[in-house]
Amino acid sequence: MEKEEVREIEADGRDSSPEGEKQEETSPAGGAVSPNEELARLSAALGEKTKEFVSLNDRLLRLAAEFDNYKKRVAREREEFVKSANEGVILEFLPILDNLERALMASKMHGNAHGLVEGVEMIHRLFLSTLEKFGVKPIQALGKEFDPSFHQAVLQVEDPEGRENIVVEEVQRGYILENRVIRPAMVKVSKTHVPRSALDVQDSEPLDLETENLEPRT
Repeated sequence: MEKEEVREIEADGRDSSPEGEKQEETSPAGGAVSPNEELARLSAALGEKTKEFVSLNDRLLRLAAEFDNYKKRVAREREEFVKSANEGVILEFLPILDNLERALMASKMHGNAHGLVEGVEMIHRLFLSTLEKFGVKPIQALGKEFDPSFHQAVLQVEDPEGRENIVVEEVQRGYILENRVIRPAMVKVSKTHVPRSALDVQDSEPLDLETENLEPRT
């Protein structure tokens, strides 16, 4: 009589027979993922990351193109603004040129030099008032104490009144734009007058007393 092979079952439910042990070795333990499943999962994740990279790269390229267009637009707008601003300045100064031409024409027609001077003075006042519209004002230098922030000294001259470091002459007028110096005033500055003293005489070349005022012998 053929004996039936009986598998021994341990108390914890595991099959202790050789066939059972072999099956346990080939089956994933504890629900572990097989290598093929892990490879499929990683491939899917890589595909998702690749899509994200492509999307972000496209977005970056679009942003770069938009920024480049923005810079070009700002440059064009700035150029147009400068042109329009220059046009406004020129239009403000054209009446001054008109008045100057009228003054010259009147002086030629009537030969009136006095009228020409009055016309030039009027144009000068108009020119200064036009500059003031744009925030430009002349620097008041004459009689002021020398200030290197506003003045540029071109010469130092002695002052008989004994004043020191005072602007006594304005060679070229300076201007400020909104409290900022755009051209300093070129000025002559005073220094203390030093009279010639006995020390100057001592420093001069001494006379030859032996030969001075000698009459020739006869």
